[in-house]
Amino acid sequence: MARRKPWEVSDELWAVIEPLLPKHERRFRYPGRKRIDDRKTLQGVLFVLYTGIQWEYLPQELGFGSGPTCWRRLAEWQEAGVWEELQRVLLDRLRAADRLDFSRVTVDASHVQAKRGRSSPKVGPSPVDRARPGSKHHVLTDAHGIPLRVSLTGGHRNDVTQLLPLVDGVPPVRGKRGRPRRKPRTLYADRGYDHDVYRRRLRERGIVPKIARRGQLHGSGLGQVRWVAESAIAWLHGPRRLRTRWETRDDMHDAFLQLAHCMTLARKIPAF
Repeated sequence: MARRKPWEVSDELWAVIEPLLPKHERRFRYPGRKRIDDRKTLQGVLFVLYTGIQWEYLPQELGFGSGPTCWRRLAEWQEAGVWEELQRVLLDRLRAADRLDFSRVTVDASHVQAKRGRSSPKVGPSPVDRARPGSKHHVLTDAHGIPLRVSLTGGHRNDVTQLLPLVDGVPPVRGKRGRPRRKPRTLYADRGYDHDVYRRRLRERGIVPKIARRGQLHGSGLGQVRWVAESAIAWLHGPRRLRTRWETRDDMHDAFLQLAHCMTLARKIPAF
């Protein structure tokens, strides 16, 4: 059996995505050109995401529509909040399959160079790359490294500024009887998150902070737990389009990031 290409959407996954997409009723009079199938354009967007090809060079023989059409469809779905809803559905399914572990979470961030969008709010000089313009991808994972939440900021923003937004942004995860889960017991992070103010705010939320302190020698053992966050970032950066930022608009780069998050979650579900 041939292995499915990463931009091919299975029937099972499409059955989950399709109800979340905005509906467009075709006009009876003067209907105009027929709208290209949403499933095909989604595969076109995924093709650009995974290969890193420019929109205008999207091969027409694949049947995904033109690059500008796929770009407009991605912008439409991002504005409609499709990826946020899809993440909730996939997280619910993962919990129903006993694939999520809320006993602890880990948080980390990664810098990507920005070739475009230097005047955008979420692009800034990187303190680790000779002040070259870039953006940061922040990720919060469960104990197994499954990403629960991702976010985008400028490359100059401190990692700790996204700690509470990531924690508070985890949606209520259902999938089992009883109250939905959204709060972990323990949070692990490296020295970049070493601020007593944030430790206190985590405790106020009922979360025990396990954050490495600056000035202490390495070998605390926290890395044996935190490594799953680095693994999750590697999965998110598997698609070539996310290894370097080519989008001028923040919302379009964030759309690729959120879509990659959805596809990472989908891979964890055996039915997809």
